[in-house]
Amino acid sequence: MTLFGDGAGRLRRLCAAAVALTLVGATGARAAEPHSPALTLGLDYKLDSVGVLGGGATRGTDLLDGLTLSADLDLDRAVGWAGGSAHLDLLNTSGDAPSLRAGALQGVDALEVSAQRLRLYQAWLEQSLAGGLVNLRLGFSDVSGEFAVADASGLLLNPSFGMAPDFAASGAAAYPSTSLGLRVRVEPSPTTYLQAALVNARTGVPGDDGGADLSFDDGTVLAAEAGATARGKVAVGYWRLTRRQDDLATLDAAGQPVRRTAQGAYALVEQPLTEGPVRALTGFLRAGISEGRTGPFRGSVQAGLLAAPLFAGRPDSSLTVGVTYAALGRAYRDASILAGGPALDRGETVLELAYSDELNDKVRLQPGLQFIHRPGGDPQVKDAVVASLRVDIGF
Repeated sequence: MTLFGDGAGRLRRLCAAAVALTLVGATGARAAEPHSPALTLGLDYKLDSVGVLGGGATRGTDLLDGLTLSADLDLDRAVGWAGGSAHLDLLNTSGDAPSLRAGALQGVDALEVSAQRLRLYQAWLEQSLAGGLVNLRLGFSDVSGEFAVADASGLLLNPSFGMAPDFAASGAAAYPSTSLGLRVRVEPSPTTYLQAALVNARTGVPGDDGGADLSFDDGTVLAAEAGATARGKVAVGYWRLTRRQDDLATLDAAGQPVRRTAQGAYALVEQPLTEGPVRALTGFLRAGISEGRTGPFRGSVQAGLLAAPLFAGRPDSSLTVGVTYAALGRAYRDASILAGGPALDRGETVLELAYSDELNDKVRLQPGLQFIHRPGGDPQVKDAVVASLRVDIGF
């Protein structure tokens, strides 16, 4: 058995070890803060109106929404389980597909989903060990919330500013459906960290067709990242699938797709550029690369600036500008020609501008614009202009 082979058995053994360590951690004594509640409930509702004003495949406006009900339980305060916590998210999604109108391969709005339904989004147990130096998470968890994250891009709607398109093509557990996995995070110092995750490559949770997948028939996704946070953030990461994937264009002597290892790496930098009570600037840059044969993307780059607060009288106002470029792999472009499609360009570029501000402590409004150059890499599709308005209500 190789290091990356037998993914299901390896994950089961790691999960068993995690449970054992969690039980050991639970025996430790720690005084709980007397006035903090053991259970915290939350609700977040996002409603997006997204319109293609010009270019793309067709013009028109789509509505999308997502309702998340969350619960956090401090197991120490609840049952005396030292260092333990639990988290639960229920998610309901609905709406149309603005990415199809725009013809955008990277997408337009991260709220867009292929299946509109109520599902269990996340459900995990977390255990802190060694005085907080080690943290274990076991369950259904969104990998995109912990790996390759640049916080300054968090308000942008385009999906590529969340999980990079080359990483997302791996199938790693992310919105709206996650999968069973284990994440380990170690913080050797207050400003450095190492983390790794091993998750089922086939996503599936209660509420999805077929429910939660526990077979691991598609193998597992391994992700690892090391970073420093002394001033801003600098991080490098790596991911790969344990099961080989079909090449999109190359066949073997028997006429079957050549099987290849899907893998990639990334690096990111997020740094404060200026400071002050108004228009403090934070910059971010992330670049990723993959083998480029088993998915559409050879790599991608995201960069941008966040100015917050934008106005002295509006402490919650912000302006974010970002650009993302996704390079299409040679195999994907060859597959388009083999299928009788167009000869695609080398990539797709999206420029996004978003202003965000709170009306009160529960309602946030965010108008935005996106300009998509060469949607889908198709030279026959005109550049698209997309306008959006997000209403975010949280309790």
